[in-house]
Amino acid sequence: MIGLAAGVLSGMFGIGGGVLIVPALALLLGFSQHTATGTSLLVFLLPVGILGALEYFKAGKITSEHLKYAATIAFSLFLGSLLGSKIALSISEAALRKAFAAFLVIVAARLWFNSN
Repeated sequence: MIGLAAGVLSGMFGIGGGVLIVPALALLLGFSQHTATGTSLLVFLLPVGILGALEYFKAGKITSEHLKYAATIAFSLFLGSLLGSKIALSISEAALRKAFAAFLVIVAARLWFNSN
């Protein structure tokens, strides 16, 4: 259920891991924050986005010229994931959970108050 919901939301909004999978693993399955984050990252080792991306490509919403942007972001994500995991593992469980909650509140507020 968590994977299906994350897949649908990812296909619709480009989200899934941090916004759905991590909270679901922590709150529904009782994973620690560190374990939930690590498990979410493990999920994305598989090519989970390929089918959704193909649908957008077939619909003409993304083209081959978007590949350079995707490749740049993917490489940055590769490096950022390493840095982020090192930071997350260096702080306490409680601090990581609070930082994650603050991140979600900030994103939600920006979306709420900056919508047209």
